[in-house]
Amino acid sequence: MKILCVLYDDPVNGYPPKYARDSIPVIKRYPDGQTTPSPERIDFRPGELLGCVSGELGLRRFLEERGHTLVVTSDKDGPNSRFERELPDSDVVISQPFWPAYLTRERIEKAAKLKLAITAGIGSDHVDLKAANERKITVAEVTYSNSISVAEHVVMMILSLVRNYLPSHDWVRRGGWNIADCVERAYDLEGMQVGTVAAGRIGLAVLRRLKPFDVGLHYTDRHRLPPEVEAELGLTYHPDAASMVPHCDVVTINCPLHPETEHLFNDALLSKMKRGSYIVNTARAKICDRDAIVRALESGRLAGYAGDVWFPQPPPKDHPWRTMPHEGMTPHVSGTTLSAQARYAAGVREILECWFDGKPIRKEYLIAEGGSLAGVGAHSYSV
Repeated sequence: MKILCVLYDDPVNGYPPKYARDSIPVIKRYPDGQTTPSPERIDFRPGELLGCVSGELGLRRFLEERGHTLVVTSDKDGPNSRFERELPDSDVVISQPFWPAYLTRERIEKAAKLKLAITAGIGSDHVDLKAANERKITVAEVTYSNSISVAEHVVMMILSLVRNYLPSHDWVRRGGWNIADCVERAYDLEGMQVGTVAAGRIGLAVLRRLKPFDVGLHYTDRHRLPPEVEAELGLTYHPDAASMVPHCDVVTINCPLHPETEHLFNDALLSKMKRGSYIVNTARAKICDRDAIVRALESGRLAGYAGDVWFPQPPPKDHPWRTMPHEGMTPHVSGTTLSAQARYAAGVREILECWFDGKPIRKEYLIAEGGSLAGVGAHSYSV
């Protein structure tokens, strides 16, 4: 088979000859008891940079030993991209949410041999699931592999916004000591009301990590959490985002992107939020109306917006989120720490081993199979 793998570019100074740490912690199970990926073996050292072109997700030796062809590229956008040229005779496509190979209906129609689309990480909205199901293409992702990585990033961004960290750091880098300028927008998180849109693996992990900060915790989700979890964390449930956001000083977005959530945070919903509230979005950029976010920051409706996701990815250099006031934007890095890469690279290999050997892929990895949503996809997405 031909496996087409789309990964982000190498570091500007080249693939690292050494790393800041000699090892990473070994994680065998996730908080819900699910085991971490368990392929037959791996051909990389955990902690290596695997998500870039030279890293190849540690797959080349494994695939070539089995007689398959691996093509790795970062050139993914436009009709003349290498991805577009290689796609028609590819059997498997692999990409990451941070550098997604958009499998649109048009591209799927060109990919006559495509049988399997794998997300190295979590979140498969860059695949047209309806078109994939019509072709009975299997769609899979490495569920939970980087959920905690993202949850940690959310907490970091919340504190960064509320404490006005980035502008304060900029004063130091510029040689200043302007304490009043630093603290004129700095507050304590303690006592604030924090809500999450969705309380799945990431959202629930965020809530658990925020409880020790002595904040009020709120959530909305299609699937209500068990009463014992609500009691344990002191959660207030709201039936939808519109009923939750008026109560919150901080809102974190942790839901999948699908037609029901696209542009959920528009002018109308933002107008319901407290003046001076904050949004952290590590889910998908299109859950927010791009220009409505800019307007809310400029008017003061929002005191800050921190996001790890953009549309498209990568965004153009003139994207307004690069220069809007009171932002804490990062490129899509929350789920691709070296720790997370070791897990999702191993998970991709596990999926491929099952696929080649005719064994069932774990249900928690499946998004679509046999023409319909399956596994975690049936839970997370709607028909």
